[in-house]
Amino acid sequence: MTKVELRREFLTRRKALAPDDVNHRSQLIADRFFAYFEHNNLGDTPTTIHTFLPIKRHNEVDTWLIIKQVWLTFSHLFISVPVTDEYTYQLINYTIFPSTPLVANRLGIPEPAIGSRYETNLDQISVVLVPLLAFDLKGNRVGYGGGYYDRFLAEQVPDSLKIGLSLFDPVKQIDGIEFTDIKLDACITPEGLYTFD
Repeated sequence: MTKVELRREFLTRRKALAPDDVNHRSQLIADRFFAYFEHNNLGDTPTTIHTFLPIKRHNEVDTWLIIKQVWLTFSHLFISVPVTDEYTYQLINYTIFPSTPLVANRLGIPEPAIGSRYETNLDQISVVLVPLLAFDLKGNRVGYGGGYYDRFLAEQVPDSLKIGLSLFDPVKQIDGIEFTDIKLDACITPEGLYTFD
């Protein structure tokens, strides 16, 4: 299936999930993330984890389960989140803390409030949790179609570990992949962990 077809299908599938189901799947993903994180010693040195903040009404993976556990267990690690610049089509990235006030933008995406924004040193980002609607067995992903994350991953944090978070299992193949589409290094689902070359 093409990216357009998969985007339509998985938006529908995700919308059909009950809140309790999203919460359960998100907890399984968080548990698998920390097992992977600790098995690969990713928290041994001070670093920054970049993550999206979930849009609740879109039934996105609840990354707060990961964020709050990082703050609780890995006090030497930092959390960075994106703010979308619709004029430059880039992500601007800010470090957040437990006390950082958040506001929802016009798309419903939580963002650090103006006046509480501390721009992240991109050189410190070693792990990026990548949002997606679908992914395949080769590590290709389908996002919302804006290309923000592909540009961010290619231009600003090319050496980071790119980990997708998916509420659903992979599809066999995504048709119409372009050279600008950045592959994942790994993807975590409620049912398992997938790693890619």
